[in-house]
Amino acid sequence: MMRPIYLDYNATTPIAPSVLEAMMPFLVEHYGNPSSRHAMGTAVYQAVEDARERVGELLGADTDEIFFTSGGTESINLALQGIMEDEDGYSGHLVVSAVEHPAVAAPANYLQRMGCALTVVPTDRWGRVDPLQVAEAIRDDTMLVSIMHSNNEIGTLQPIREIAQVCRERGVFCHTDASQSPGKVRVNVNELGVDLLTLAGHKMYAPKGVGALYVRRGTPIRPLLHGAGHERGLRPGTENVASLVGFGQAARLANHSTDENSAHLAERRDRLYARLCEGIGAELTFNGHPEERLPNTLSVNFPRVSGQQLLERAANVYASTGAACHSGGSSMSATLAAIQLAPEAARGTVRLSLGWTTSVEEVDRASDSLLSAWESLLS
Repeated sequence: MMRPIYLDYNATTPIAPSVLEAMMPFLVEHYGNPSSRHAMGTAVYQAVEDARERVGELLGADTDEIFFTSGGTESINLALQGIMEDEDGYSGHLVVSAVEHPAVAAPANYLQRMGCALTVVPTDRWGRVDPLQVAEAIRDDTMLVSIMHSNNEIGTLQPIREIAQVCRERGVFCHTDASQSPGKVRVNVNELGVDLLTLAGHKMYAPKGVGALYVRRGTPIRPLLHGAGHERGLRPGTENVASLVGFGQAARLANHSTDENSAHLAERRDRLYARLCEGIGAELTFNGHPEERLPNTLSVNFPRVSGQQLLERAANVYASTGAACHSGGSSMSATLAAIQLAPEAARGTVRLSLGWTTSVEEVDRASDSLLSAWESLLS
């Protein structure tokens, strides 16, 4: 039996071999607490700081601007709640987009319930936010704008640099969720001009359960959790050392190979789409910006079938009908609704996301399997 073809890298990536190799000593041999003053603790502390430096290098940030967390969701909650909280609780105005991941949308809605004002800006048909609409949404009491860097479902890249410039001119903090971007496209906080940025380890060949929040020096932010003084008082809790070491190695890999990976991924993605088009024709459409999108992401609408049934027939292709975090239901996702995709087209939407090691042979087998499944559903 041939090996299944994994095309769900936007849901999670495998741990890269060199990442696992870097982690192993800290699971077995170097088990000290980084806060301990003895030699074993000091050595482990240095390993965490080395990882912090590598994440900083990936983002073009200083090490003291990198705060480790348990993942993207915690980092986002820390960013949003940490900016929107003051001495009297939560207040002020928050701006997000209509295509945000639930990790942003849910805390934004929570903050609204807690008394903050919330504006959700729309997108165009490609899922792209207009910086002018962000500018129009900003009010005198706006404290934070949070717009994702790249969309997890359709891959569209947002004009974050322009949005951050708008925020800077208006004296508003800007956060971007860049969980999907590292290793696929370059992410530099100074080029983008953002004040806060989120990373998730398991989207970039590191373990699950580890992430980071970049906080530009001088940005006032309150902790979400309270305890000892870890992470310079912003995120207490004994460090997940092995995973952080792996995260640092994953950041190093992404930093050194993004340009090569981007070209490789785009070539494989375009080959996959071309083969599907050959078998289906003009009825097959894709979602997302034609140029400003992640090189590994292909969101396609298979005509006249259910995407879920299609994947059930193509059992050797591991993919998703939406984002894995929230694709269990049959309703249209927020992203597909935001781009005003017709319900019948959305019914057949499948997200195919490729990884660094996805081969031409896997692309060809996947397209053959998907086309066979589509044809069988129509017969």
